[in-house]
Amino acid sequence: MKREIKKKLKEDEFVSIFGRIMDSFESWRKEALIGLAVAAGLTVLIGGLFFLRGGQMRSASADLGRILELRAGLDKTPGNAAELATLSQKGKYSRVAATQLASYWVEKGDLDKAAAALAGLKDSPKDFFYYQAKELAAQVAILKGDIEGGLKILQAIEDAKPKDYAMDAVLFHKAEALEKKGDKAGALALFKRIQTEYAQSYFGYDAGLRAGKLEAAR
Repeated sequence: MKREIKKKLKEDEFVSIFGRIMDSFESWRKEALIGLAVAAGLTVLIGGLFFLRGGQMRSASADLGRILELRAGLDKTPGNAAELATLSQKGKYSRVAATQLASYWVEKGDLDKAAAALAGLKDSPKDFFYYQAKELAAQVAILKGDIEGGLKILQAIEDAKPKDYAMDAVLFHKAEALEKKGDKAGALALFKRIQTEYAQSYFGYDAGLRAGKLEAAR
């Protein structure tokens, strides 16, 4: 099976190493599973750097370092999942642990375990990692066939207007969900909005391509 991966870099205020991956596979599900898992892994690194820049570097470095160490070793040491699950239930960076564990299960194709890893997260504080976990939860729901549930989560993120989160990604995933749902008009309008409002971002560029395809299919 042929696999093509294109990676484009986009900058935010703190780092310039954030890569988003777009794959071409034989099935949309396989594409989403791999792309989602990789994106989650990359995003948490950005979040980690964001918080390290914000202060408490020593303790944050240790906590985040342990979580990322466990995640990196999951393939060779599956038992790390148990410790990540424990860390996802307590501590300042519980959401990071939950997101990393969920991304692992997505990568393995076990969406039920991915959803379980993200269940029960506290609603405060609504920081970067909160919205990261919520966005991942939305995508997992959509992959499981609960498009309405995923759209509800994405809409809640959009309504919250978080200052330090990539809204172009959230809107893009929302547009994809609308297209998958069969709302071609809604998806087209949102892709065009992303293309206009985020013209310099990767998602703005890709939204333009997706909008063109939808218009051509009319």
